[in-house]
Amino acid sequence: MKKGIHPEVKDATVICACGATFKTKSTKENIHVEVCNECHPFYTGMQGKAKKTGSVEKFNRKYGLDQENKAA
Repeated sequence: MKKGIHPEVKDATVICACGATFKTKSTKENIHVEVCNECHPFYTGMQGKAKKTGSVEKFNRKYGLDQENKAA
């Protein structure tokens, strides 16, 4: 690696909008983020449940198709 062209890496504090903070390494000293692992719905379990039916089942239900009509 060439000397003198790389930025200095230092300890950084990441501050989330929810108030959580943690330390990491970065070229900046302070980093502000909107979501973190403590407030993101995917990590907290507050994420909505996935659809149980797919688009094919939804189409069949919408147009009144069922297993009996498919076999004929």
